[in-house]
Amino acid sequence: MSQDATLWLAFILIGLATTLPRASFIVLGSRVSLPPVVQRALRYAPAAALAAIVTPDVLVVAGEFAPLNPRLAGIIAAVAAAMLWRNPWLPFIAGMAVLLGLRALAGG
Repeated sequence: MSQDATLWLAFILIGLATTLPRASFIVLGSRVSLPPVVQRALRYAPAAALAAIVTPDVLVVAGEFAPLNPRLAGIIAAVAAAMLWRNPWLPFIAGMAVLLGLRALAGG
């Protein structure tokens, strides 16, 4: 098999591997349901995906692990504001205020 054919076969198989599981929920509809344990676990998928995207950006500074940095303090302030008050803007304001304040104090 030529290299081009192998590449196209890989593209097709990867496309099927990503499309078929998604399409199965649409095609099968309500005829098949997920077990309750899986349904409960899927409720946490968006939060887990967001944490997986945000955590490296918060804990890694200039390519090195830095657990104490202004970004982490801003995240902590935003989470605290979100948990204490129901105002949707307050976490953004608190997080940015702490982040920018600490950066100004650090001179950067």
